[in-house]
Amino acid sequence: MAYSWDNRVDFIVKFLYDIDNNGVVDQHDFECMALKMTLIEGRGEFHYNRYQENLHIMISLWEEIAELADLNKDGIVTNEEFKRAVQMSCVGRPYREFPQAMKMFIDSHFKLVDLNDDGVIAADEFRYNCVTRIPVDNVDILDESYQHLLNDDDRRRGGITLSRYQELYAQFLGNPDENCPAVHLFGPLHELC
Repeated sequence: MAYSWDNRVDFIVKFLYDIDNNGVVDQHDFECMALKMTLIEGRGEFHYNRYQENLHIMISLWEEIAELADLNKDGIVTNEEFKRAVQMSCVGRPYREFPQAMKMFIDSHFKLVDLNDDGVIAADEFRYNCVTRIPVDNVDILDESYQHLLNDDDRRRGGITLSRYQELYAQFLGNPDENCPAVHLFGPLHELC
């Protein structure tokens, strides 16, 4: 069940959106995410203009998520509300049909993973991204996850390009099949309670 659609969406909420770990998603999480992205991109240096761009992306994403998911308009999105929104706007859809702010988030996240900014997520960058988020005690399971993601074109290019990452992310959220390669996009998942 670690790769079930429900668990994958739970993972997104817990490890990508609920930055302050309070169990719900709200605007504060996205403000924190903007700063986090800016500092990671700058490798610790703070670039005000880039922060403003990231803040715009993150607040736009929050507003879009709140519009789709915060049905009672209380300023927070629960896990269940988020799942309903993803079900309505992502399941069965390709990346190009995702909400605009979500696409901006996906593209920004690619930049965070592509540490050397060469346009390709290589195995070492994938490993680094995974261990910053999940507990792992064996590099081999990270490498196995990475290999599951790759198709022949990825192998020829030496990794995952932005367009391939967009496709995989769309499948991670939008394909309920537990056996699709995209379930490995964030490394080996564990069942969340």
